[in-house]
Amino acid sequence: MAKGTIHKYLHLSYMQKWLLIAGSIGVVAGLGAIVFFEAIKWSTYLFLGLGAGYYPPAPLGEGQAVVREIARRWMIPVITTMGGLLSGLIVYNLAPEAEGHGTAIDAFHNKAGVIRARLPMVKMLASALVIGSGGSAGPEGPASEIGAGFGSLLAQKLRLNVVDRRIAVAAGLGAGIGAIFKAPLGGALLGTEIFYLQGFEIDALVPSFIASLVGYTIFAGYFGYVPVFGQMSQNIALNLDAVTLVYYALLGILCGLVGILYSKTFYATRHLFKRLNGPAWLKPALGGLMVGIIGLFLPQVLGVGYGWLQMNMLNNPIPLALVLVLVFAKILATSLSIGSGGSGGVFAPGLFIGGMLGAACWHALHGIVPYLPAYPEPFILIGMMALFGAVARAPLAVMFMVVEMTGGYGLLVPAMIAVGLAYVLVGNNTIYESQVPTPADSPAHRLDYYFPVLRETRVRDVMNTAPPMVTPQTPLLETREMIFNRKVKGVLVVSPENDKLLMGVITREDIIRVPEDQRARMTAGAAMSAPPIVIAPDETLDAALTLLSDHDIGLLPVTNGRELVGVVTRRIIVRSFMLAVRRLGEGAVSRLAGG
Repeated sequence: MAKGTIHKYLHLSYMQKWLLIAGSIGVVAGLGAIVFFEAIKWSTYLFLGLGAGYYPPAPLGEGQAVVREIARRWMIPVITTMGGLLSGLIVYNLAPEAEGHGTAIDAFHNKAGVIRARLPMVKMLASALVIGSGGSAGPEGPASEIGAGFGSLLAQKLRLNVVDRRIAVAAGLGAGIGAIFKAPLGGALLGTEIFYLQGFEIDALVPSFIASLVGYTIFAGYFGYVPVFGQMSQNIALNLDAVTLVYYALLGILCGLVGILYSKTFYATRHLFKRLNGPAWLKPALGGLMVGIIGLFLPQVLGVGYGWLQMNMLNNPIPLALVLVLVFAKILATSLSIGSGGSGGVFAPGLFIGGMLGAACWHALHGIVPYLPAYPEPFILIGMMALFGAVARAPLAVMFMVVEMTGGYGLLVPAMIAVGLAYVLVGNNTIYESQVPTPADSPAHRLDYYFPVLRETRVRDVMNTAPPMVTPQTPLLETREMIFNRKVKGVLVVSPENDKLLMGVITREDIIRVPEDQRARMTAGAAMSAPPIVIAPDETLDAALTLLSDHDIGLLPVTNGRELVGVVTRRIIVRSFMLAVRRLGEGAVSRLAGG
């Protein structure tokens, strides 16, 4: 990391700003995760519990891994259909963008970090209904939306620029996940890693750490600090040798292959539902019905499913044949629940699939090969890391998150092997379609890759030194005619005694805001924007473009002290950029464009 970047992070004003902003985001993310977790518990009790008489086992950090008889198994399809229907009605009537998953990632890249205020609440309610009724989905999506949504809202209220708004969204996303999974380090890393197939959002690292730690502290302070899956059994000693590492490498390869299947099945299912005729709000009900039919025979696929993973970790294993069936049944159930338009996350199902695959691998090798761990727990945990770390394109974040969820810090060496192999094998088959290949491909950073060229050019070298000008006494209609006839964004308003003394700027938007019946008796001075935002001639074009973008304006007066010397516009900057890169040759243009 560059010395200047380190100084920026350690600068007191930077830390003060993000301690306040990220700390506030963390508080809301932690409280929101508490509310959402309780909503899932009550929804599960009302739908699966009272409706079907089914109480799924829970992981040690959230309850007890106890299997109970299902009193009214035949009700399961009815319950899952009802949950899907209610979710569809809520989402498609209140916030259609809450459908599916990955909305915060899309907002980061394509919506300048803007998330509608109602979306987190809609996502939370709809997802609680889907998960509580037995839909195969995870809690991380809504938890991250609560944090990201508040981060966006707070950034807008504080009038932060678009860069800081995106950072606030990233910090909120990490805080929500770090809180509900009781994994502050993993959540913080996810807030920097989840946006790209390859790369990190490095500017979000410090804010994400702050927000995730605060969110975790609040959530764990309410529910307890025991990891989600309890502490990894102390009697499991990993006696690593070359032979054992080969087994973990094999598991990594299997996780990569199944991860590809998970991603392709999910998006193929979603494509089929999108092509299906009928109201969009009804499709999650159809998906719920199909999941309920699977749940009649395999209730383990219903809901989040962590309790069933916990049973395998506690050496109360599910038979190998059933474990293998559950791997593929969970892929299908998740694809139906969320791919049909239901609301929820794909993270927890991915951990379930990877964990069950790890259990199946251990059972298949147990009693046949030497140097295998005595219990399946290490294989389950590394399977969780490898499969979802690869398919989410977030290997570091998921690796540390699973370690925090289990306390299995001794697993890092075999995990690196398995996760690395799975990551390479999966390639670009991501489960988050909103991800972009690298920061260079994101609208959030595209201008960063233009800056090396723009930084070489000074404003004085390209500015228009004879811009259109009017005085404050110029009639507004005459000003309007000048703007539209010359096809310019606006004109400069200067003093009638000295055309080098800038008084304001008047643009098309300024004129449009004036009611038509008042324009005939108004002057330019009455409608102009003052004081104007200006730039010095020795500044670079990247600085000019940043000002234009941050303030959403079309032209920028250039002043030398108090003296007006010209104007620079977006069009001038773009034209100058294209001429500059053309001089560098087609190869440079291709590299800058990411081609």
